[in-house]
Amino acid sequence: MAKNKCPDCPTCMPEWLAAFGDLMSLLLCFFVLLLSMSSMDAKKVSEAIGSLSGAMSVLEGGVKTEVSKQRIQESTPIEVTDETSEQVNRVAAAIMEANEMMGKGQESVVSLEEAQDGFVIELPASLLFKSGSAVIQNEDALLFLKRIALIVGELPNETRVSVHGHTDNQGPGSNSPFKDNWELSSARAISVLQELLLDGVDPKRINAAGFAEFSPKATNVTEVGREKNRRVELHFFGAKPEDKSKVKQTVLDKAAQK
Repeated sequence: MAKNKCPDCPTCMPEWLAAFGDLMSLLLCFFVLLLSMSSMDAKKVSEAIGSLSGAMSVLEGGVKTEVSKQRIQESTPIEVTDETSEQVNRVAAAIMEANEMMGKGQESVVSLEEAQDGFVIELPASLLFKSGSAVIQNEDALLFLKRIALIVGELPNETRVSVHGHTDNQGPGSNSPFKDNWELSSARAISVLQELLLDGVDPKRINAAGFAEFSPKATNVTEVGREKNRRVELHFFGAKPEDKSKVKQTVLDKAAQK
């Protein structure tokens, strides 16, 4: 009985395999183009690697803090802990609620900004005071300050709060009890400070200062710019250890030694 002859093998690949290979090549080129057009944040990548290192103990670099939107710059004296980060998140949440209560669709809203030595809460003067006045009459603003005072009490003991009052270049007005912007800005800062003291903030951790119209953040030529300049700022920062050592020997002490 004769054996059947084996059929010849195909000399080329199937048509579907060629189409599939072309598709994979196009996809590869597409993702390479996406990667080349994207921008990578080196700091975020470093933090991500640090998070993996601390959580999985696989990569080099030791234990680092995990990525957080509320990360604080390395230069700040405030110690970066989970507790502090949680309080900053609470401040941000309180600001969002305050804007919903007090803003009512207006442009003047409370804002939170990162600073080199901590963070700053900015309160537009129109949300706190009437024109030429330093009396807080907005009940929602008083509730917001009370909530901020509770958060300050939970921050580390070395955290300090400095209240800064600012005005535009216009005078307080003839109906105002203050003769100039120095008195008005200082009185407004002290008014906010006293409210925080009533709400339980330690007097040793807070101070106030008035800057009149000499620290503007916008132009005083337009009404919109003047509105931005009329504000009260709450500066949160950490007390530097070297400041305590400087108190031991003042300039007068050095002069007496000569």
